[in-house]
Amino acid sequence: MSVAKVTEIIASSPKSFEDAITVGIQRAHETLTNVRGAWIAEQKVKVEKGKITEFRVTMRVTFVLTD
Repeated sequence: MSVAKVTEIIASSPKSFEDAITVGIQRAHETLTNVRGAWIAEQKVKVEKGKITEFRVTMRVTFVLTD
């Protein structure tokens, strides 16, 4: 039997939503043990002078707790 926990993180990238997700998952992996999945709850962009300058994602990362 295992127990999982969910934590919310926000990640950003100047390239794309996909890159922001990758950056967030990689960072979560450095801090959390047993990352098993993520749910992308929200996507936003930052706009300056009519151009997208940053892609942001809010994700809920699931990881399994260890004994």
